[in-house]
Amino acid sequence: MLVGLSLRLRIFLLFAGVAAASCAVVGAALYFGYTRIPETNAASGFILAGLLSSFGLLAISVSIWLLFDENVAKPVQQLSAAIRTRTHADVEASIDLQSAKYLGDLAPAAQAVTGRLTDEAAGVGDLVADATAQLAAEREQLALLLTEIPVAIVLVSPAHKIMLYDGQAADILGQVHVPRLSASIFDYFAEDEILGAYEQLKELRTEIAVKAKGARGNLNFQLRLKKLSQASGYMILIDDATARLAPEAPRPLIYDFDATQHFETEKAIEQQPLKDLSFVVFDTETTGLMPNKDEIIQIGAVRVVNGRIIPGETVNQLVNPGRPIPAASTGVHRITDDMVADAPDPVTATSDFHVFAKDAVIVAHNAPFDMAFLQRYGHMSGHVWDHPILDTVLLSAVVFGAEQEHTLDALCSRLDIELPEALRHTALGDAQATAEALCKLLPILTSRGFDTFGKVVEQTRKHGRLLKDMN
Repeated sequence: MLVGLSLRLRIFLLFAGVAAASCAVVGAALYFGYTRIPETNAASGFILAGLLSSFGLLAISVSIWLLFDENVAKPVQQLSAAIRTRTHADVEASIDLQSAKYLGDLAPAAQAVTGRLTDEAAGVGDLVADATAQLAAEREQLALLLTEIPVAIVLVSPAHKIMLYDGQAADILGQVHVPRLSASIFDYFAEDEILGAYEQLKELRTEIAVKAKGARGNLNFQLRLKKLSQASGYMILIDDATARLAPEAPRPLIYDFDATQHFETEKAIEQQPLKDLSFVVFDTETTGLMPNKDEIIQIGAVRVVNGRIIPGETVNQLVNPGRPIPAASTGVHRITDDMVADAPDPVTATSDFHVFAKDAVIVAHNAPFDMAFLQRYGHMSGHVWDHPILDTVLLSAVVFGAEQEHTLDALCSRLDIELPEALRHTALGDAQATAEALCKLLPILTSRGFDTFGKVVEQTRKHGRLLKDMN
């Protein structure tokens, strides 16, 4: 009935009702106190009337607060989050008008605005689609040409961070460890040999040949370091690129030239802008739900750099738990004992993952659960898991409000992320979905002024009753 009235009239009627209820409470309290005067005295009657009216007014105030919280505050919070997701996260789903039915024309007006923005964005997208396709084709052609050259190429910043690598370099770096954009080149080649050649390069400004050992294992590489003429940093050419990609294999050309800017001015993690951070988003599958007793049987992870998921920089590792996998667990993640028979044990697998997560912010959905396993294995291997951590459960609470549902499925639904059932409850599938959610949440957080890691953590700690803060 009230939905058909104007918003201003409904607010007037609400406060008129408050006034009437307050008068009724005071009048009833005075009458009750007056009837008690013959039994006691006038003072006691008035005191009783005052107490009754005070409790009555308090009850009215609480009721009004609950009404406003349920029908105004929560819908406004949900509506603002819906507008931001459609503005900053490319969400196209319609706004839920029913949740804001008592806010008058506000929700339909917001839907009209966001719908218009979506239509205009689609129009602009059509205009630039051809140009984007052309650029993508040229980029793919460049990647193909680079891969055909019998020399693998890695571009490195002055801070010795990887800015670019081609398909052959990815294959060669992968012999040492999973290639990682923005990672230190010393994670792949011996530091003293690279630094020695780099010092010669700065003095002679000519191409320097060096034989370098791999950062781990017994691998040796014949490298050439070359100064970049039009940019800072240097190029590493790997001559003995015997590990060629198959003709049908993807030929990625991975790069991030923004790295040269924020690597030159290192800041404390709390002060670093979100856009400058590297994230490792991961998930695990386990034999059960007891981190102190159960074991990991799969680790899945992807890397996010400069606000985008980096293709090819993934971990999809089965793990042998050293015990039979319970049938109930297999029913969830579909991993059997035969599948993990030849897989590494949990300590070895998590040690490798520790290298993959080096110098990155770790992100997980319900991080305390997954991190408990990593920390337990870390005590056995000697690895310290002291990485900065973000939890998408808490990020969801910051953006959408603590009262909302914050499961991975609910978060993906709000952000228009499709999660194929075949990938659900696989470590890599859930990690990919969590990473996509992170990429959509980051611009929303930035638009609200939470643009550094420290500011975001300050906000997530306000929702500590949902989950333990891991920083």
